[in-house]
This record gives sequence, C-alpha cells and structure tokens, in this order.
Amino acid sequence: MEPTEENIRAFEDLHRLRIAALSDRPGIPDAIRGLLPDLEGKHVLHLMCGTGEASAELAGLGALVTGVDVWAQALAEARDRYPNIAFVHSDVHELPLQLHRRRFDLVYAGGGVLRYVHDLGAVVSGVSSALRPGGELLLWDTHPALECLELTSLRWREDYFAGSLEIGARLAPERTVYLWRLGEIVSAVAAGGLAVRRLDEFPSLSAVRRHDPRVPGEFALVAVKPAA
Repeated sequence: MEPTEENIRAFEDLHRLRIAALSDRPGIPDAIRGLLPDLEGKHVLHLMCGTGEASAELAGLGALVTGVDVWAQALAEARDRYPNIAFVHSDVHELPLQLHRRRFDLVYAGGGVLRYVHDLGAVVSGVSSALRPGGELLLWDTHPALECLELTSLRWREDYFAGSLEIGARLAPERTVYLWRLGEIVSAVAAGGLAVRRLDEFPSLSAVRRHDPRVPGEFALVAVKPAA
C-alpha cells in the first residue's frame, strides 16, 4: 500500500516532535557517559540519531560513528553540521544489509527512542546482526513507570501492566506511540541473544526537565553479544 499524504504528514510530525523533545538533552549525560566503553578507534552505530548531536559527541570520544534515522530532514541537517560522520537513512526496524555485518563495537540508542519502536524484537535482531562478538548495546531511555504517572500529584494515571499499544494510544491519541515495560525490554534483549550485563535506574538526567527525585525518570541497559 502506498503511503497517503496524510500518513506522510503524520509520520513527519511525529518525528519532528521526537527531535524537538531531544532539544533539552544537548549531550550525553554524565551518568550515561560513565557506562560507555573506551571508544577510541571503535565502530559505533547510533540508532535514531536525529540531528546528530550525540553522534558528534561519540565521535569526539574517538569513535567511528554511523548514525541512523528514518527522518530525512533531520539527517540532512546532521550531514550539514557534521560532515565527517556517516549518516544512513533507514528505519531502525529494518536496518540495511550493509549494517548487518557484525562490525560494530557498540550500538548506542539514547534519549527517548522506545516510544517510536513498534517491534522491539525486530530492533534487537538488527542490533545483534550489527554487533561483532563481544560488542555492546547501550540503551538509555525514559523509565516506563514515569510515563504512567501524573507528576504533579504522583498518582498513577495509567495501568503499568496494560498493553503497550493501549497505553500509547491514550498517551498520544492523535499519533501512534508505544510504552514498553522494563521487563519487556530486558526480555526482548535477552531473547535476541544478548547477555544483559547491567541495568541502572535514575531520577531525571535532564538539565531542563526535573521532577520528584523519588520517581524513576530514566534507565540504562548494557548488554553484550557473546563471543562466537
């Protein structure tokens, strides 16, 4: 089925909002930087790289970075800003074959990408195919519990255990977003053949958006592709 103009506009609006939402996170937070391995001379695949700010930060740590995003307008801006970084136009659910060559030392995905993932298993499968044996996945994202809370009152506004699509539809009824529980995320990573090495939970890491520090705001997961 060919996409309609309405679908294309909705798609572009969704990703425009995603890029805008990252504007309060200009770099990789210190807590996440501390989880990065030594990147000097290493090959890094950055999923949903947007306009490339975090890709450039990874490159500044010595990495050879390939950024991937599905929104062509964001990639055009990234290429203008950071011409020394390779940017690939691709849906993260269907990475191109040239990225399935087990050559990356790290796959990095951070700053609120899971809302736009409708098939977590497909994404993890692509990550596994991209990683060399011994390579790592670092996933940093909004804590799913935060999505279910009304922050002013700390009351639950959603059932954490409802289906991802059901909650996502209520969070953004005019767009399709998804909410993956922490257990679903860990299970998908493990089912994709990666060994979970670390799972950390944090209050807000944003320098702009703050909320009650008693509430989990974000999480980071580190997983390793076992040696063959």
